[in-house]
Amino acid sequence: MTDTPAIPLNDGNSIPQLGFGVWRLEESDAPRVVGAAIDAGYRHIDTAQGYSNEGGVGEAIRQSSVGRDELFITSKLRNDHQGYDSALRSLDESLQRLKLDHLDLFLIHWPAPKHDRYAETWAAFVEAQKQGKVKSIGVSNFLPEHIQRIVDETGVTPAINQLELHPAYQQRDIREFHRDRDIQIECYSPLGGQDTGLFENEAIVEIAKRHGKTPAQVIIRWHIQQNLIVLPKSSKPERAAENFDVWDFVLSADEVNQIDRMDREDGKTLPTPEDNNQLF
Repeated sequence: MTDTPAIPLNDGNSIPQLGFGVWRLEESDAPRVVGAAIDAGYRHIDTAQGYSNEGGVGEAIRQSSVGRDELFITSKLRNDHQGYDSALRSLDESLQRLKLDHLDLFLIHWPAPKHDRYAETWAAFVEAQKQGKVKSIGVSNFLPEHIQRIVDETGVTPAINQLELHPAYQQRDIREFHRDRDIQIECYSPLGGQDTGLFENEAIVEIAKRHGKTPAQVIIRWHIQQNLIVLPKSSKPERAAENFDVWDFVLSADEVNQIDRMDREDGKTLPTPEDNNQLF
């Protein structure tokens, strides 16, 4: 088993580059599936209040032979808990469900700009970090204008922005903004989903054959070589283990360039930050 490289964050902490996502994982299945992922080598687990499985993730942590200090645990604030006081209460509730005394990373899940509570919510996150309830704080699905506002109002820059990012939707138009501010990008849905057809893409299939790997492993490796944090998910332990087995090969510059050229305007598969104002 190879240790996952750590990506430094702008607050002095670091995050394992390859994590395990648990979106759509049933609470009852989480102890088994997350436990198997930890056994396969994952040390970074990404959950959210909106996934309704924090309790199961916490159970997997308690059952694991891996110590808490070796694990990096993320959760995210659901939209209808935004606001200063409600965000602080909601973080405490997440910690109770997970049965942890702190999170390694807490994110605002969506800006939900229609409700205009994300800036005061960010101020609460800054306070929670000062209190030691969370080591690092960040955002998810934030556009540059959302980030600029919270930095202007608090003076604190997010450590992370978690975004949909994969070869069909590479977000290159905003990656420079993040790089200039030392905000790390964490990629959800990194394999693109069925609608993108990446697993059947002729170039990816050929690259996979060349390295004796699967298309999913090639796509994950592409993220890693671009210094992106990547969060594949799978409810099948054998697939999760396969997705972790990406440390014994390197894509050539030409192979990376082939995948770089797969970016397209219609590649996004999930809601945009402006559109998702749903309170959930």
